[in-house]
Amino acid sequence: MTDRLQEGVSVLTRDKLEHRSATASFSRTDLLKQVPALRAFARLLARDATLADDLVQETILRALAKAGQFTQGTNLKAWTFSILRNLFLEQARRKQKEREVLDHYASDAQTQPANRQNGPDRETIRDLDYYLWQLSPLLREALILIGAQEMTYEEAACICEVSVGTMKTRVSRARAELQALTEDH
Repeated sequence: MTDRLQEGVSVLTRDKLEHRSATASFSRTDLLKQVPALRAFARLLARDATLADDLVQETILRALAKAGQFTQGTNLKAWTFSILRNLFLEQARRKQKEREVLDHYASDAQTQPANRQNGPDRETIRDLDYYLWQLSPLLREALILIGAQEMTYEEAACICEVSVGTMKTRVSRARAELQALTEDH
């Protein structure tokens, strides 16, 4: 009797997965190709590898669960980045301490001792990391999406749910502030 029940559950689960796959307008392979870029963006948002991996995992699960809502022919990367960003913002709203943690991580970037084995490239990256965290979250996000993720202004604007002009302004302000910060030091 238990074997029949388990077999029935397996059949129902398989049928449900097949139905879900049939209604999805992207393949799991396409979704898996987005994971490295999602991880990079999540790490920049969360500043913690474990939290970033959790964000990416939840993003993938939500994308699979809502695959039917994806419009075929649109940008899968932008769609998954929007899911990830909205998930991050949702968690930030739920946890008021999130801001304190981000501030703590930003101050840690300045106080970390330099490793003598690392060359000047490591120090330059550490400096850039420090300066990025001196920017406001909106400017930092815009600069990361356009600069580090190499997205178009349209894709980044879609993810942040703002106009293209607003995105261009944010990137311009972020670059100007970053320039000023580096010149002061």
